[in-house]
Amino acid sequence: MRYIIIGAGAVGGTIGGRLHESGREVVLVARGAHLEALRKDGLRLATPEGTRTLSVPAVGGPEEVDLRDGDVLVLAVKTQHSVPLLDAWAARPVAGGGTAGEVLPLLCAQNGVENERLALRRFRHVYGVCVWLPSTHLEPGKVSAAGSPLTGILHIGRCTGGSDATAEQVAADLAAAHFGAPVSEDVMRWKYAKLLGNLNNALEAVGGPIDGGLRLALAERTSAEGRAVLEAAGIGHAGAEEQRAAGRDRVVLLPIDGEERGGGSSWQSLARGSGDIEADYLNGEIVLLGRQHGVPTPLNAALQRLANAFAREGLAPGTLPEPELAALLES
Repeated sequence: MRYIIIGAGAVGGTIGGRLHESGREVVLVARGAHLEALRKDGLRLATPEGTRTLSVPAVGGPEEVDLRDGDVLVLAVKTQHSVPLLDAWAARPVAGGGTAGEVLPLLCAQNGVENERLALRRFRHVYGVCVWLPSTHLEPGKVSAAGSPLTGILHIGRCTGGSDATAEQVAADLAAAHFGAPVSEDVMRWKYAKLLGNLNNALEAVGGPIDGGLRLALAERTSAEGRAVLEAAGIGHAGAEEQRAAGRDRVVLLPIDGEERGGGSSWQSLARGSGDIEADYLNGEIVLLGRQHGVPTPLNAALQRLANAFAREGLAPGTLPEPELAALLES
């Protein structure tokens, strides 16, 4: 298998770098200054073991890759960037016949639950990947991942349910690359559990670390809204005990020399000044389901609006004034 990582940021760069180190063939897909740095100097991968530079091939898009049977596409971008990339890659011809959308497997290594639905409109063989992977991408050409002894846990399965030989082979390759990679017959249960865990990404991004007091109270209420919505919608998700049993405690955050860990993926979007953020597909998913099933979600709606405003206006992460943060409890 050759792994084509579409989006070589924190998650995609770490997965691609680790697979490359384990001897798998990998192509990274990136853009802008990040692509330029990857082509010029290689991928700098920092983990608790140290920082090293990996000579992984990097391209800017599908027109630079001759697709072949046996390729695996791994989509690892934020949801708001998925559609144009899915369109561009699905139409590409594959040596031996057919297009990527018809014959190649596509793995959605992404937060939220919308990507699989978007992908199924364009790809026949779509796999969900529930990503437990603490990683950071703040400067061109470099990603870091602080997890040890496992770099992360990546549940994988067919997004429509069940498993197959492709999922088993991908899981085996990931397991050889410092990941836990359970194959799941119902991977979306894991992705809905991760969605609940990601609802406070926006709170951290606009309000700072969730380290107790007011922020913890807000976090608990945000999560409670999410659980109430999923229950009303009849959507199951993996519970805390099930997640522990899956080995999440084997991803322990350790220091990386010369680096101070920042926040999660939404915090990083603001820190990089990317101009957009994933809140519409995290908090916004709960807002959508709440409206469909008659469950109020005022805090998730407020965090969705705030996160989008911070991204649109280029505001620094964690700078929401304390009185405005406190006012969220009244929303």
